[in-house]
Amino acid sequence: MTLALLIATPATAGVREAVDNHILPRVHSFAVQSRALMVNAEADCTAEALRPSYHNAFDAWMGISHLAFGPLEEEGRALAVAFWPDKRGMVATTVAGLIADEDDVVKDAAGFAEVSVAGRGLFALERLLFDPEYAGYGREDYACRLVRAVARDLSRMAGEIDRDWADHADLMRQAGKEGNTTYLTAKEADQRLYTALMAGLEFTADQRLGRPLGTFERPRPTRAEARRSERSLRNVLLSLAALRDLAGHLAEAEIPKTEAAFDMALAQAEDLQDPVFESVTDPAGRLKVEIVQQSVRAARDAVAAEIGVQLGVTQGFNSADGD
Repeated sequence: MTLALLIATPATAGVREAVDNHILPRVHSFAVQSRALMVNAEADCTAEALRPSYHNAFDAWMGISHLAFGPLEEEGRALAVAFWPDKRGMVATTVAGLIADEDDVVKDAAGFAEVSVAGRGLFALERLLFDPEYAGYGREDYACRLVRAVARDLSRMAGEIDRDWADHADLMRQAGKEGNTTYLTAKEADQRLYTALMAGLEFTADQRLGRPLGTFERPRPTRAEARRSERSLRNVLLSLAALRDLAGHLAEAEIPKTEAAFDMALAQAEDLQDPVFESVTDPAGRLKVEIVQQSVRAARDAVAAEIGVQLGVTQGFNSADGD
């Protein structure tokens, strides 16, 4: 083994680019939008008043939801922010239970942070703001107090993620340096971001598109992500745009195949004009969604062929695997 191979090297320019120009601005945006949601909830907690702020916060979340490691993984924050897929209907059960009991936990921020992740975050808020069973609540109702508690908790988590990423960013920038026990080599930082990119594409193909597709004999449009707020397609588009941005910053050379594949997937998704994937019940509509799914998988293959080869890494473990 040569001396050069024994010397720890700093993180690659790709990691620094991704951290400084992709991750940090986006986690800060999520913190800003979540705080705005909280402030607006304190001013007017009614569903109609809060829906625009809710969408802004969810949009910002879609810019970082693929970063399922580090600050998002700590304390189960990613699940507490966005508990989906919800295969057992736990959000509905938990929200209904809190309202039925008029649980005083909404008065205590520390106590509310211990509530089940199914009763917190963006999907609990979606149930309260968009489900006709709840969305007509008034300012004096318990549901209003619950909305404020969820918004405060979301803002707290977003602020913690923003602050913690400042420290985690240094660890990634200094990967391979003496004393860095999180990233022992520069390649470990490369692999962590590469895995996030690949896993993000897989999640969009397999979950955001795959769950409503179901099977040809049994399509499942009601399983689409955030369908009550009509965000299912919007989330696909925002996720793909964020992943394309990460790919561009992480790459160390030109990536024409990857860029073309992302462009194709985004264009085909935009052409769907089907906010909650209702068309999967129709053979022609289903085919269009399947084509988008195939294009997302083609983007993943292009990333592997170009960025994976450039970095000399393969996909590692992702905390969201199996969700």
